[in-house]
Amino acid sequence: MLYRKNESRIREFFRNDKRALLVTGARQTGKTYSIRKVAKECFDVVVEINFVENPEAIAMFSNVNNSQELLLRISAFAKQHLIPHKTIIFFDEVQECKEIVTAIKFLVDEGSYHYVLSGSLLGVELHDIRSIPVGYLSVLEMHPLDLEEFAIAQGVSPIVLSHLKECYDQQKAVDHLVHNKMLDLLRLYLIIGGMPHVVETYLTTNNLKRVLEIQKDIIRLYKQDIAKYDKQRKLNIADIYNLIPSELNAKNKRFILKQLNEKGRFSKYENSFVWLQDAGVAIPVYNIDEPTVPLLLSKQRNLFKLFLSDVGLLAAMYAGNIQQKLLSGELEINFGAIYENFAAQELYAHGLAGDEHQLFYFNSKQQGELDFVIENDGAILPIEIKSGKAYHRHNALNNVLSNQQYAIPKAIVFSNENVEEQDKVIYFPIYMIMFLQKQELSDDAIYKFDISGLN
Repeated sequence: MLYRKNESRIREFFRNDKRALLVTGARQTGKTYSIRKVAKECFDVVVEINFVENPEAIAMFSNVNNSQELLLRISAFAKQHLIPHKTIIFFDEVQECKEIVTAIKFLVDEGSYHYVLSGSLLGVELHDIRSIPVGYLSVLEMHPLDLEEFAIAQGVSPIVLSHLKECYDQQKAVDHLVHNKMLDLLRLYLIIGGMPHVVETYLTTNNLKRVLEIQKDIIRLYKQDIAKYDKQRKLNIADIYNLIPSELNAKNKRFILKQLNEKGRFSKYENSFVWLQDAGVAIPVYNIDEPTVPLLLSKQRNLFKLFLSDVGLLAAMYAGNIQQKLLSGELEINFGAIYENFAAQELYAHGLAGDEHQLFYFNSKQQGELDFVIENDGAILPIEIKSGKAYHRHNALNNVLSNQQYAIPKAIVFSNENVEEQDKVIYFPIYMIMFLQKQELSDDAIYKFDISGLN
């Protein structure tokens, strides 16, 4: 049974929030499994209605006059007794029944039962879901297992993870043996990735060929989605998706439209890039003009890198038995693309972006290129990913840090080496990116305004 961080968030929501919960994310990220598991823990009665397996259920939401009528239909369809306040109704594959989004407001208002929704391609099918219905629906996104979840699945002990977190917080070197084993674990993760079915297949078989077969199946499923859900642009989207591995292997890793069409204009392909992002299968990282807060104001929407949402799927798309070469650490492989994809995946999953779903990089002819630039704890944080031995060589980072106009307090370089610090640069092992998290407000972040003198 895989440990998923989001399950604790789902559990907390079920116990303390009266709104409905919408769990989004790409296919095969474990949404349905986690919802079922936590729902059974928190409620006496769990009713599951799947709109793909039961397309006749869609008719329940047509020509409904009030919530009581809808609840009567749901109860009849469920064929089981619904206990008020002890029942949760799980609507799955809701992309097939968009009417549920409107109806959920009335069901939540009625208040007898709890509701959770999920499905595939919700970012595509329900593009404006985050704004409707306000106050009645909360959104939680599921990602592939991140490195920490993968480490727990592999049996890495809490003591080791605690030691690593302490080393990260205190910026002290990791035990040599632990450091080397964690690098081995990272290389395994680069091959397996975080798709739950793939991880479970590896845990039960240790068979990399079987793992690759499952990964290829998921890639085919994504391509089927492209053909099914966007018939007008499916060729553009499929071409872009297929080009991601080779584009990342290029020198600057930036997505070049000329690879698609010599005379291609960004405006023609923009919606295709957006589709891949909304479907949860690709992560765009946009260029910025200046590394200054807020990053979103400096975004250049036509200059970007495009990463896959799962690094294991990226490895599966490369030819040449790359899995064995990654495990052996062969130096002739360009690990840079895979390391950066891993980093983008971790940063995205941890909510570290200038906007809710955006990451950034910086490229300047005068100063050079930074792999990632994020906003963290109110300041700009440049991040460099180094897969080779020359991890101390980072001219662009030095240029940016020395620019007083930017006033950047520190930077991080993730590499294969142990923890060290030089001036404003902190060097962390690449696996420690799992501890770089979005700064959240604490539960006791209470501020009461003093109105004296104004009343």
